[in-house]
Amino acid sequence: MQQLYQAADRIEAQLLRDLLDRHHVEARVFGDYLSGAAGELPADVYPTVWVIEDHDLPRAQTLLNDWLAENQARATAASWVCRGCGELVDGSFDLCWRCGQEALWPRTLKDAD
Repeated sequence: MQQLYQAADRIEAQLLRDLLDRHHVEARVFGDYLSGAAGELPADVYPTVWVIEDHDLPRAQTLLNDWLAENQARATAASWVCRGCGELVDGSFDLCWRCGQEALWPRTLKDAD
C-alpha cells in the first residue's frame, strides 16, 4: 500500500477515491474525519488517498494527474453556450443550469477505460 495524494479536504479525497474505484484501482482514504479535531491537531493534517496494490500505483498516478489537469482546466475555463437552450454557462460547470445539457469537453476521464 502506498500513499498517492494528500487532499485539501475530505470531499476531494472521496472524489479521487471514487474515480480510482471506477477505474478498478482499489484505494482507501485515511484521515477524512480529522477536521473534527481542528485546533487539537497540527494545521497540516489532511485526508490522504492510498492505493492498496503497489502494482496499481503507476495507473493511479496517471489517473490523478489527468484528474488534476482536468480540474485546473475547468476552473479556468471560459464560459460556454449550451447547445440545448443557448444559455451562457460558467466554464466550471459540466451541465447547463437551465436545461441540464452536458458541456462539450475535449476528452475527459468519463471517456477513459
